[in-house]
Amino acid sequence: MQRSLEQRYVIKFSLKLRKSGSETLQLLRTAYGDAVLSSAQVFRWHKAFKDRREGVEDEQCTGCPSTSRNGNSVACVKAVVDRDRRLSVRLIAEEVGLPKTGIHRIITEDQHMRKICVKLVPKNLSDEQKDSRVLVSRELLDRVTSEPNFLQRVITRVETWVFEYDPTTKRQSSEWHTSHSPRSKKAQMSKSRVKSMLIISFFDSKGIVHKEFVPPRQTVNQTFYLQVLECLRNRVVRVHHEIANTWFLRHNNVPCHTSFAVREFLAQHNITTLPHPPYSLDLAPCNFFLFPKLKTHLEGHHFGTVENIQAAAMRALNNISSEEFLHCYEEWQQRWNHCI
Repeated sequence: MQRSLEQRYVIKFSLKLRKSGSETLQLLRTAYGDAVLSSAQVFRWHKAFKDRREGVEDEQCTGCPSTSRNGNSVACVKAVVDRDRRLSVRLIAEEVGLPKTGIHRIITEDQHMRKICVKLVPKNLSDEQKDSRVLVSRELLDRVTSEPNFLQRVITRVETWVFEYDPTTKRQSSEWHTSHSPRSKKAQMSKSRVKSMLIISFFDSKGIVHKEFVPPRQTVNQTFYLQVLECLRNRVVRVHHEIANTWFLRHNNVPCHTSFAVREFLAQHNITTLPHPPYSLDLAPCNFFLFPKLKTHLEGHHFGTVENIQAAAMRALNNISSEEFLHCYEEWQQRWNHCI
């Protein structure tokens, strides 16, 4: 402490001689060697004396007492953290007047807290939207309870982009290593611009019912979707004639699905749509089942052309067994329970 006070007097004296902060730091390094104050401290004290500060002693800290881990300081730190949990250790230390090391020990050892990132969700739902999720889940579960074969008549739909190259995820690139082996490195890569939209398909608990690719430069609007629905209806009549007049359709709430023309078409052909709560990807079979199945087979491969992309996507779809589709519908019911 005495050595620090000596250097502060030197800084104050150097300022009287009109020395800059850099010149003062060089003088201190020459005089004190390894015991010199840090450059941050030198510049801070140089600025303080330049702003007409007279004393060289540390000012009395406000807030908590200087002894870091007593009951009063722990309570003081807890009050600050409870007020704003995003504050850094440095900001908390400045507010309560304690060293950063002491603040960190209070938070981690005394209060058993750790700083974690927020969990990103597709949408922060309102109370009304949460109630809608529960209501829809309960209605569908009640229908399955009263009619065990209900889900066998439900056809769900999904569309997604498939890319010429879609890089593998970090989890897919993981390897087994010993504690002494170096960690593998992987260059960050982005998805290719060459892609094709797959209107996947419509599938039920037994497998894919209908699938097709969207032609290049074709927008999926209500006109195009009506054509797809007509193909699907004909496919159901031809292949699944036992449910031709009693099947249900589950699609999401995008504008081309909820347009008047689409709703009129479904009404004319006695096709009932299942309710789907907004922003509920976890309750959509395509999102928790079909997307991961499809993308896992395609990631990390270069396909070169749109034709190769489409052929690879078709192979990936055909490799999904009927047992997996059945398990998907069983998991769908479990997710309704979990939501409730």
